[in-house]
Formats: sequence, C-alpha cells, structure tokens
Amino acid sequence: MTYIIQTNNLTKLYQGNAVVSNVNMHVKKGEIYGLLGPNGSGKTTIMRMIMNLLKPSSGEILVLGEKVTSTSYEMLKRMGSIIEYPVFYDKLTARENLQLHCEYMGYYNTDAINSVLNMVQLKDFEGKAVKDFSLGMKQRLGVARAIITKPEILILDEPINGLDPLGIKEFRNLFQMLSKDYGMTLLLSSHILGEIEQIADTIAVIKDGQLIEEVLMDDIRLQNTEYIELKTNDVKKAAYEIHDKLNISNFKVLDDTTIRIYDLNIPQGEISKTLVLNNILVESINKKEHTLEDYFFKIINGGRINV
Repeated sequence: MTYIIQTNNLTKLYQGNAVVSNVNMHVKKGEIYGLLGPNGSGKTTIMRMIMNLLKPSSGEILVLGEKVTSTSYEMLKRMGSIIEYPVFYDKLTARENLQLHCEYMGYYNTDAINSVLNMVQLKDFEGKAVKDFSLGMKQRLGVARAIITKPEILILDEPINGLDPLGIKEFRNLFQMLSKDYGMTLLLSSHILGEIEQIADTIAVIKDGQLIEEVLMDDIRLQNTEYIELKTNDVKKAAYEIHDKLNISNFKVLDDTTIRIYDLNIPQGEISKTLVLNNILVESINKKEHTLEDYFFKIINGGRINV
C-alpha cells in the first residue's frame, strides 16, 4: 500500500539524547490519524519534522510519495497545519490575517475566507482584532487558516486546546466532514482521549519518543468487551458470594473496592440482590466497556491490552 505520509526509522537527537527514536508511521489517504502520548513524548517533534520545520537526525519521511529533504518546499502548498500555538498579526482582524495568508500561499479564491470563517464559527468576529481574541477563538482562526487552501494533508497539534465543550463538538464534526467530504488526510495529536476515540481511524501511541503501537480504531473496538463493574466495601466477601452463590468465575478484583465481572449471563439485579441478602453493601453496580483510555494506559504502562 502507498501511504500519503510514511516515516522510516525517524529519529531526532538533541545533545546526543533521542527525543524521537526509530518511529515508523503509516498514514493512509483520507483517514484521520491520531497521535497519542504523554506530554514530552515526542508528538510535536514528529509533526515538526513531517512539516519540514525540523531536520531529522536519521531516518526518512515520505509525504505525498516524495522524500522530504531540506529543499522540499512545494509540498508545503499541499499541506495545512497548526504546530503548537497558532501565531497571527495581533493588530489585524481575522479576515485580514486570512487575506495575508492566502496571498502568501498564492491562493486567490475570493469566497474561501467567508467559507472558512463560517466553518469555524468566526463570521461574526471577522472584523475584530486578533489581540482581543480568546484562546479558543485563536484556535478556531488557526484551523481556518490551515484549511482555507483546501490542502490534501492537515496536521494539527492539539487542535481543540482552549475550546469549550460546544466548540469541541463543532470541531469534531468539522474534522469528520473534511475527511469524508473533502478527502483530506488529518494527522492530529490530542491528550483528550475521548475525542480521538470518536473521530480517529488509526491511532499511534508514542512514549518516550518511540512508537509503541499503531492500530486501527476498529481493531480496538473489536477487542473491547462489556463488563459489570461492582463497588463494595467488602470485596473479599463479595468475591466469595459471586463465585459460591452465583457460580461466576470470570471476574477480577481490581482493588479494595472494585470487582469487574465479565460473565454477563447473570443480570445485574440478581448480582446486587444476592450480595445485599448476604449483608454486603453495594455502593454501585454498572455495565461498562473498555475504552480507548483503557487501551492507552494499558499500553503506556507496559503491554498490550488483553480482554
């Protein structure tokens, strides 16, 4: 398969220390690819190298079928990005900033500015100086600038920083629309796992500069299993009754207050009734399922998830 972005043993050293080490990424055309990792794990460094803002120490990057070199400038016209925090001419308005960007990019579609301002919900603020924008409004303007030329690739570093819940939902819908309707390929990082879970097609987990997992979200969902989570003040006694009275063996004691039951043949009500009748306090009992957050923390803490 030909990938729209591919890295081969991508490595970046600072003062002899590897901040990115032998990273092999495979981003397919039109997909939303999520980079996940703790702060300082190397996500932004990877994005900067893909955007040709930082030179790798070793390895190679292929973008749109071409190897990225120090003179790869033309490909940047086919890409949009926000790396770290978007920077603007603060005394100019949102519209003026976008006009300057279009001139710089050689893009002269007069309807494009109105279109993107509407997309990011800034049309009512187009005449306001950017210095008076909130962090969330600047983030919206950054996304508008990144997408205004309809790039083939969109690289967004923490794009929902500073947004309220409504703004996050709007951006989620926008990213999905850009991927599905415009065929854009989105590479984005986020520390908000729940958002990545809802929009990403593929995720890559980065830890200490190394890519430790690259996996389709559909494969993660196939691994997810439902379970009943029980909280009680006496897990030892509860575990005994669950096994002895209900004949359930597929369960796990997580800590001093929590049991997960993976055998769903016994209704929650019957489990709760049995425990209460045996003088065991049931603080809560709920049906749940493994999430991307479970998957992420299991990998970060040293191994694949097995369910």
